[in-house]
Amino acid sequence: MPSVFSPLAKTLLDAFAEGVVVFDTQGKVLYANEHARDLGLDFSQTSRELMPQLAELGGRLKPLKVGTIDLGEAMFLPGTVGPKTLAEREKEAIVRSLDANGWRLAETAKSLGISRTTLWRRLRAYGLHRDGRSKWAQAS
Repeated sequence: MPSVFSPLAKTLLDAFAEGVVVFDTQGKVLYANEHARDLGLDFSQTSRELMPQLAELGGRLKPLKVGTIDLGEAMFLPGTVGPKTLAEREKEAIVRSLDANGWRLAETAKSLGISRTTLWRRLRAYGLHRDGRSKWAQAS
């Protein structure tokens, strides 16, 4: 399934503890995160075909809008307990990517589709250190 989402957006969606399926305005699946893909559903189907199956799994449908512009819909499926806020999810996604890249900033930034400066600012904002030590990283 091709995606219009950046690597960072995909990483954020995959960091959700719940399944997330994003539909465009025509009902085509734009992205399904790891938890949603693990359900084994056929995401080549339209929202009309998938909605009943997702609703049976306890899915909650939310419209996606920027101002008055309709961008589509997202279905959120119950999942495991995890970070709740977008900032917590972003922090978790960044740490996961840093770990996967041996805390090499250039490789991590590239894998997330952001600049090294942006990554550095996020590390500073979240109190994460290049050596991998922080209160948050030690607590996880």
